[in-house]
Amino acid sequence: MLGPAFVAAIAYVDPGNVATNLTAGATLGYLLVWVVVLASLVAILVQFQAAKLGMATGLNLPELCRERFSRRGSLLLWGQAEIVVLATDLAEFVGAAIGMQLLFGMPVWLSAITTAVISLALLELRRKGRTRPFELMSAAALMFVGAGVGYDILATGHQSAGGLAAGLIPSLGGAGALLLAMGIVGATVMPHAVYLHSALVQGRGMTTDAARAQPALVRRILRWDCSLALGVATVINVSMIALGAGLGVASGGTWTGDLSAAHAELAARAGGFAALAFAVALLSSGLSSSGIGTLAGDVVMRGFLNVRVPVHARRIVTMTPAVLALLSGVPLTDLLVLSQVVISLGVPVVLFLLVYFCRDRDLMGPLVNAPLTTWIAGTAAAVVALLGCSLPITMLL
Repeated sequence: MLGPAFVAAIAYVDPGNVATNLTAGATLGYLLVWVVVLASLVAILVQFQAAKLGMATGLNLPELCRERFSRRGSLLLWGQAEIVVLATDLAEFVGAAIGMQLLFGMPVWLSAITTAVISLALLELRRKGRTRPFELMSAAALMFVGAGVGYDILATGHQSAGGLAAGLIPSLGGAGALLLAMGIVGATVMPHAVYLHSALVQGRGMTTDAARAQPALVRRILRWDCSLALGVATVINVSMIALGAGLGVASGGTWTGDLSAAHAELAARAGGFAALAFAVALLSSGLSSSGIGTLAGDVVMRGFLNVRVPVHARRIVTMTPAVLALLSGVPLTDLLVLSQVVISLGVPVVLFLLVYFCRDRDLMGPLVNAPLTTWIAGTAAAVVALLGCSLPITMLL
């Protein structure tokens, strides 16, 4: 039963995280470290609930919504989930293509096509039922990203332990900080990973009846899986902010988070191996997370609508906006940050759905949420929803 959380954790270190965290570090220093930490704690709780829901009911979250809500309600939920998955796919695909371009000097169109082919090949492992190799590759990708970021921190220097500690104190500095904070929330609490995780835990050698008969064992295993996987992701995300802050100081404030420029800055200030480590980490992040996004899209469409589209066809459809973005010449780092803000608007929906279902004793049986868990999860959803509503007003002001 250990492994699904490591697949979900890839979504928490995707290229959107890289772009958002590096930009936050470069422009605001350690100001938003507290956002990463709090969002990561919420993410552990959210993924634990998603896994528990799948084990207790034998259904994933979208399937439960189709079963419990009206057709119109399911269509509305499907629509917002598809927007979130599309924004996720955009970030992952663009990030992988940038990584390939940095590594091999490929033209944009070739890096886009190569990224699509490799992501489809990775999906074949899961489609053919080779679950454990897929999970191991996801865990390896997580470690690759962490190792790359860790090496670059050591190579770059200019980090501040005092600044990191001060960043744990909640503080915001205007519309720019709020926008990045929302981006971090969207990049850290990933709705598509919640939908997918509730499906990944099924069929893993323990039936629903067996899970309900051993609730303490199930809770213990799922806590370990979620805590280990997302704990690693949390350390990586905080490290990204530290890398962005250090690189911003090293450049004298001239670098503000652009990924291609980060590669050049690392090469100039820390050597070619540091730049190589960054490119490999970005490519690993993009390729592995792109497969996760496509699988999540399959779960969303099949669950809410009871319609299944071949993953190859879905990959072609969802990669089209990313290819157009790559060929249009728009600032890709800005596009990645904006995609995370869009994703953050779907976070309250998935959190409220989890609270609604996981507090239902008739549905969950002995795996039902404790009242304190329900209160914490509900409060987190309300806070994120409030931030999302205040973002447009703050930006206008």
